[in-house]
Amino acid sequence: MSDRYRPIMPSHNGDGNALGELGAYEDFAVAEDRSADFVPSLVSLGFFKAALRRSARFLCLAAIAGLIAGLGAYLATPHPHQASTTLLLPFGSISNISSITAFNEVVTDNQTTAQSRSVAGLAIRNLGLRQSVDSFLSSYTATSVTDRVLVITVSASSSDQAVLRANAIAKAFLQVRADELLSEQELTRESLEQQIGQVEQNISSLARQISRLAAEPASPGQQSQLSSLRAESSQATSTLTALKQALVSEQTNTQPATAVNARGAVVLNAATPVPHSRKKHLLLYALVGLVVGVVLGVTVVVFRALLSNRLRRRDDVAQALGAPVKLSVGRVRPSRRGVPRDPDIQRIAAYLDRAVPTDPKHAAALAVVPVDDPRAAALSLVSLALSRAQQGEQVVLADLVTGAPAAGLLGFRERGVSEVSVRLGGLTVAVSQGDDVLPPTGPLGRAQVQGSPFTDAVTAAYARANLLLTLATLDVSFGGDHLATWATDAVAVITAGRSSWTTISAVGEMVRLSGTRLVSAVLIGADHSDESLGVTYTSDSHEVEAPLQDGHSNP
Repeated sequence: MSDRYRPIMPSHNGDGNALGELGAYEDFAVAEDRSADFVPSLVSLGFFKAALRRSARFLCLAAIAGLIAGLGAYLATPHPHQASTTLLLPFGSISNISSITAFNEVVTDNQTTAQSRSVAGLAIRNLGLRQSVDSFLSSYTATSVTDRVLVITVSASSSDQAVLRANAIAKAFLQVRADELLSEQELTRESLEQQIGQVEQNISSLARQISRLAAEPASPGQQSQLSSLRAESSQATSTLTALKQALVSEQTNTQPATAVNARGAVVLNAATPVPHSRKKHLLLYALVGLVVGVVLGVTVVVFRALLSNRLRRRDDVAQALGAPVKLSVGRVRPSRRGVPRDPDIQRIAAYLDRAVPTDPKHAAALAVVPVDDPRAAALSLVSLALSRAQQGEQVVLADLVTGAPAAGLLGFRERGVSEVSVRLGGLTVAVSQGDDVLPPTGPLGRAQVQGSPFTDAVTAAYARANLLLTLATLDVSFGGDHLATWATDAVAVITAGRSSWTTISAVGEMVRLSGTRLVSAVLIGADHSDESLGVTYTSDSHEVEAPLQDGHSNP
């Protein structure tokens, strides 16, 4: 291993305590420029998985909210009833080309005709509705299944109204279609008759010109002009014959076929309500709402994780605190009564037991400093205090935290010093909360300090004790100078995702500035995806202090 990353292992003292004097640990070297050396955790798939796993309850609530919103949207949205009718459109044999072309322009455009303003307007008049044509057009659709079958589907506020409107639209369509076909036929007949009249007039005019020219003296110019008029008359006669034949064909063939097509269209299936599946639509809305809720929840969780400045990784916490994370456990659920047999609480208590310093001249003194939530730290400290007292030691448990969470577990919340009866040993509980302007001083290093009655009582208890355990939170408003009068060593307890870099760093600096040695940190609620070691790097030599293998535990 290179010198740059040479691990500085803590030395063992004579009794095998691996957390004794840390000869290579310099209190202030690690604290220098730590924020400049800080490397934020990488964003990876595991990062997002951990964020989603932590927010499982929020995601469930988001999914439930989306489900309820979907059901509410279904109930709030009107669901019109539908009815449909099917029309059969016959066609006959038409020999006239122009008539066929005109007919096809109508027949092949059945769908457009059914959705025309003329059909909608006629249906509105027949129904006696006070509704605009555009609004009525938007309430139905026409679909050409084949060139002879047309399906009309209508939406309305009730099944009866949908059926009524579908029948009215079908009737209006058949009437408009028949009128258009007959009108087209009449226009064709009139056009042929008009053309015949014009040709006949032209033939009569040519005949008069030929008669007048034939009576004149013969000459080459007269003969040439006469021949031209006779040829033009012959052409006009041929055209007249063709037009008369077309008119006869129109009258004998096309008109009957058109009449059949105009009057032969029938309603194949009368209007009937379309089955309305309320359950199906309800499930669809609920499913869509559920999916939208989950997607929005995941989006919120991902963005919150990306934008959060709260520390979760062991390395990040160690770098901010300036002390290694030597123990990490999963989520701890503190109880308000008694000391639960939570395995993680017992592991923290065992670690704190090993972290208690050894001083042959005085009673050992250890402070546990919770950075955010003091409940888990209080449970662990009370568990350790009871365990040591049951082993025959005299233990003093000082609770300097507002609300006295540690003393409260033993039934003490009032300010003062109280004795707890423990088999084999003794336990003294000191509760400091009161009207003190500044945090109270402890029994350590008080030669030049005049203490309060509370401090004097704690000092008397400490004089006959083997161990002093202190639960203390540090506030930047007061600093941490008083901590050195309560403990020589301190262990910080941090909950993953609860505190920012600034908060954790401030606690570490206050502990070091007080003169108390910050041994390590315990991280609660570490992610399963966190593979970092929880080590610290000095700013000058970039050396790393590695955690003990038996003291560090992955969650």
